Amino acid sequence: MESTMHFSSVASLKDAWEDLKKQQPQLRARDAAQKLGVSEAELIASTIGLDTVRLKEEWAEIMIACKSLGKVMALTRNEGCVLEHKGNFQKIDLMGQAPNQVATVIGPIEQRIFFSGWKFGFAVTNHTPRGTMRSFQFFDKAGDAVLKIFLQEKSNLDAYEQILIDFKSEDQNPELDVAAYPKPEFAKEIDLEAFTHDWENMKDTHDFFGMLRKYNVHRHDAVKWINDKWAYEVDRLSARKIVETASAEKMPIMIFAGNKGNIQIHQGKVRTIRQMGNWLNVMDPDFNMHLNEEIIDSAFVVHKNTSDGLVSALELFDKEGEMIAQFFGLRKPGIPQLDAWKDLIDSL
Repeated sequence: MESTMHFSSVASLKDAWEDLKKQQPQLRARDAAQKLGVSEAELIASTIGLDTVRLKEEWAEIMIACKSLGKVMALTRNEGCVLEHKGNFQKIDLMGQAPNQVATVIGPIEQRIFFSGWKFGFAVTNHTPRGTMRSFQFFDKAGDAVLKIFLQEKSNLDAYEQILIDFKSEDQNPELDVAAYPKPEFAKEIDLEAFTHDWENMKDTHDFFGMLRKYNVHRHDAVKWINDKWAYEVDRLSARKIVETASAEKMPIMIFAGNKGNIQIHQGKVRTIRQMGNWLNVMDPDFNMHLNEEIIDSAFVVHKNTSDGLVSALELFDKEGEMIAQFFGLRKPGIPQLDAWKDLIDSL
């Protein structure tokens, strides 16, 4: 989102937000930003010096330091899906060099982090009727959130304060230079025979990304163009059947949802499923999913070859063809996918 910043100053934006909060006290910052026509990062930055501290752009180091926080809640979202996990940052492995560094987070919180997508970071204090809420919030260059980390009752507050001391930026200017992402150009047509050959000869699900790059094909086009043996469209609300069946049959699944800077992954069972209007929700003690079905434009069953046999998923896309979420049966490398999962996928 490119800011239209029709406010004469950061102060006038902050005042407009205060007025909005009085009218709609339950309104989240992301929704308030949309109403005010600015990015969420600009809105958060308008409170620098009051409730917000700008952080240094030392993202990998900050993430490593977050291991000391103990139990937190990590939230990753895009326009259509929110994943929230409570736990600690148990194991973080860094690969590559800044600015293209990536990290894998393994444990109760599972993530694949792409620091090249990180631009702004803040420590935010919110005063709510339930008490003081502290968080670290990170945004991409367009001002959209990539990851939020909220302290919990048993989090290590001393560690939080230490991270603030170590990583407070010298730049506490509340004005942000946000910029929209250019729309990438993808192939309008490809050599489908060669593409299908490469698809059929994948050895690992990760080979898929290299294949998309090789043919410069958009992921949504790839699943539309490949033959029905490998991908086909199903009812756009198929995620309901996936989570309801997984809950009823105690079937462990994987849910992936992400954005330009982070992918968060749920691995395990889902128990409490709640449909609230357009929102399909998983409401478990340490895991919540909020899927906005209004945003789902299409859903595809997608099969990929691996050295462990077929791996099947449900993939959800918005009207721009962007990925909202993916659902897999839980499996580990070297182990075939569950027959019960394949049966569920085939029933869609």
